[in-house]
Amino acid sequence: MSKKTHEPETADEETRPEYDFSGRVGVRGKYYQQLRDGYTIRVEREDGATLVQHITNREGAVLLDPDVREYFSDAESVNTALRGLIHLIPRKRTKRKPPSELAKS
Repeated sequence: MSKKTHEPETADEETRPEYDFSGRVGVRGKYYQQLRDGYTIRVEREDGATLVQHITNREGAVLLDPDVREYFSDAESVNTALRGLIHLIPRKRTKRKPPSELAKS
């Protein structure tokens, strides 16, 4: 089994010198929250028209974190696992009315 190393790859011969990103570090998850909240795509067309589209998550959509996604590859596997856990969750009890309110009814 080979181990992955995080050594920088040698620059490709086709890569221009102005594209040198050595010494720069990306920030993981920089736009994660914005993506979850929704985002807008704006396209400027050659004819001067602007196409604007706002993207939001569908009603009821649940986004899985990457570590959870490793175990659940699709919606069916998530739903199956959650259905197995539902019986462990106690049902909500309805609040009983105080005796003083019962007498008023």
